[in-house]
Amino acid sequence: MRCVTNIIVAFSKTEDARNIKNIIVRNGFQVVAVCNSGAQTISGLDGLHGGIIVCGYRFDDMLYTELRELVPEEFSLLLVASPRRVGDALPEGVTWLPMPLMVHDLLEALLRLDETQTRRKRAARQKPAVRNEDDRKEIARAKELLMERNHMTENEAHRYIQKCSMDSGSTLVETAQKLIRLMT
Repeated sequence: MRCVTNIIVAFSKTEDARNIKNIIVRNGFQVVAVCNSGAQTISGLDGLHGGIIVCGYRFDDMLYTELRELVPEEFSLLLVASPRRVGDALPEGVTWLPMPLMVHDLLEALLRLDETQTRRKRAARQKPAVRNEDDRKEIARAKELLMERNHMTENEAHRYIQKCSMDSGSTLVETAQKLIRLMT
């Protein structure tokens, strides 16, 4: 099984970051960025919608706890640090692997975090869309036009908009807007 989540490796020592990255890549995972500071890690998140940050305890500019606070919650932190550094309580969204690092433990943790990320994304996609009044009016207008011009029932018109939406990969509202533009 292969991890499909974005992985960023962030350690203050370049050699540590490179070694961890090489282990991860050699085992079939893809690393999107290697960083040496907290600020560099945060800027590396641009354009990513979730992922896993494999990091050490301390950077020159911040601790992992500060990084966790600055990173969106769609990202999980996989902290690699000695037990004496970590203490008892980890912040929410942080998974800890003790040093010395065992490759098997790292790979298992990445797969587990990837599975969690995948479940979270699937759950977010399955939530019904929250539509504002304007969106509802657009969909109703498209249904009215279909009912008038194509002599459809309201259910038929709605199913037609849904099918067009699924076929084109666009949202229901975008499809309704396209239909209104085409029919007026």
